[in-house]
Amino acid sequence: MSNWHLLNSRVCNVIIVCWILFSYFPGFILSAVVTLGSIEIFRTHDWIKTKPTVYFKCKDGNKTVLPDVEKASVLYNFRGEESWQPLTDLSSEKCKRCGFYEEDTIKSDYVFEEWELCPSDFAAPDGKYIRFKEKEYNATFFCMQCIPDSNSASHRHKGGHATEILLVVLLSALVTSVLILGVVAGYKYWLKKKREQDQARFLKLFEDEDDIEDELGLGNVI
Repeated sequence: MSNWHLLNSRVCNVIIVCWILFSYFPGFILSAVVTLGSIEIFRTHDWIKTKPTVYFKCKDGNKTVLPDVEKASVLYNFRGEESWQPLTDLSSEKCKRCGFYEEDTIKSDYVFEEWELCPSDFAAPDGKYIRFKEKEYNATFFCMQCIPDSNSASHRHKGGHATEILLVVLLSALVTSVLILGVVAGYKYWLKKKREQDQARFLKLFEDEDDIEDELGLGNVI
């Protein structure tokens, strides 16, 4: 395979990969972190341990233990900078099945609540979301990068417009790169052909001189 065909193959592979990422994996580009602002549990459920072990977990995600939560009926506030933060991340408009739990030394862990955590929950201007379960807990979350709900359709329109602009810019950069690579490869190919033609002319010149000498009978003259 020539260098020209190899270059074309690599460029096509890059374009195909970028198209797949933009078309089928928008979450690969957009990712928003969710942090816990505060939580208050109204009761504990493990009667053996004096200090509860409360944790947050999403389906197929890691367990995030809340080490500061030590008592019921106490409001714990956080800054989002704790070592165990963030709780999770949300990609594109995809929701996650998440919940608060309490470890139990005898039975299976107690479920405070499980629900679908979505980017659209964070519709407040400050990215705040409040989750309340009667007789169980009260918690606030923050997600500044999440997409607002339909209450802010114009924001979604601007976000979609910004995404379209980004795609146009990236595709334009790809096309420009392909054109530049094509020009460089074409120039190198032209130089190679020109050298081959010059070499062929040079060899043909010597062959013509030998033929003339043979015709004049000068080949055997010393």
